[in-house]
Amino acid sequence: MSTPPEPPGRERGDACPGALRLHTADDGALARVRLPGGLLTARQADVLADLADDLGDGRLDLTSRGNVQLRGLADACGAPLGARLREAGLLPSDRHDRIRNVAASPLSGLDGKGFSDIRPWVRELDRLLCASDDLIALSGRFLFGLDDGRGDIAALEPDVTLIATEGGHQALLCFGTGPDALRVAVEDAPRAAVLAAREFLAVLRESGGAAWRVRELPPGLRPRPDRLAARLAAAGIGSAPVPGATLPLGSPPAPGAVHGPGGRWAVSVAAPLGRFSSAQWRLLARTAADQDGGDSGGELRVTPWRGVVVTGLTAPVAAARLAALADAGLVTSAASPWHGAGACTGRPGCVKSLADVRADATASLAAARPGGPGTLPVYWSGCERRCGHPGGRWVDVLATGDGYRIAVRREAEDEAVAMTTAAGLADAVTAARDAHPTQPTTADGPHG
Repeated sequence: MSTPPEPPGRERGDACPGALRLHTADDGALARVRLPGGLLTARQADVLADLADDLGDGRLDLTSRGNVQLRGLADACGAPLGARLREAGLLPSDRHDRIRNVAASPLSGLDGKGFSDIRPWVRELDRLLCASDDLIALSGRFLFGLDDGRGDIAALEPDVTLIATEGGHQALLCFGTGPDALRVAVEDAPRAAVLAAREFLAVLRESGGAAWRVRELPPGLRPRPDRLAARLAAAGIGSAPVPGATLPLGSPPAPGAVHGPGGRWAVSVAAPLGRFSSAQWRLLARTAADQDGGDSGGELRVTPWRGVVVTGLTAPVAAARLAALADAGLVTSAASPWHGAGACTGRPGCVKSLADVRADATASLAAARPGGPGTLPVYWSGCERRCGHPGGRWVDVLATGDGYRIAVRREAEDEAVAMTTAAGLADAVTAARDAHPTQPTTADGPHG
């Protein structure tokens, strides 16, 4: 008789920060503002810049979930921060703040690709989450992924994945990336995702486990599609099993101009090492607010790859805005060495860091030659925790206290390893990024 799998356990609770539960760092408190689907109006973007200047260090960090972090906050800023976020519509429910982790295809409805504009899914799912008191039991790391069919969000391996299918009338629902999925009608998709999260919580209660994410459960304890189908049926949602479903795994949007149907354009930019100054952020907000027509209402979309897409432009406006954003120091080309590069906070903001990794990364990237389509993502980490690191296949630049260890990694395994000092970083990192063909990249990490 086989031994049943052991439920996962944890020695401490989930300490993931939010807009109200702040994290204490060496450079002050940190707040994480959830932006479901990365959707943000120009007015809301201005509010975040004001908060960064008035209460924080004047900078905004993007996370691998498409959220925004404010750093350098005073311990007593919680009340004014919360009040201003509520007024801007950025904190619709105090109790549900940390579970509003929803990643969505950032180019959905913009470039003529994908099978459906999934923004209505984002808004309805967020409404349902904020109305579901039982779901506050979810970890602040549990991720809902809404994919328009191109596979960019599916590649993030969310805990609950919804992906539009050809024709735009149905969606696949699964835990992670399968292998088994359920087919549901598009109008039922957000409610089905909520029920999938409830099934995950039911599995935890029955097993006595303390997992934060679906992937942490042993295979024998993971939620079963047949049980989810029964839960959907009880709620009046029809579904059909899709055994052995293979989800597309796509790539993130590249920086640059994005051409869509009807002569509409958007611009996609990335923050150097995932961090904007308030001035750069305001320039993006002004770009959205000054758009020439369109129906997006001055919309910005923060991506899970630490970038921002501004929608609703014409061709000449897009070209001019892209040039202005490049002049402001943002990443606007996939050939830039800064494209796909990230770093944790490092010294002096984090007491655990063994180096000022952001300064070393900046010097390395400034000296690097332009990259190409095969360039791997790269991430500098100040310690073994590797907070905010990407997943998939990437170049891991790890501070050791005596230089840097550089490895090409996939998940937790190294494919190649080298050691170098800060002085040799540029050449060593460039060689590692160019030596291996890139693959679709996921994002994860304890502070993503």
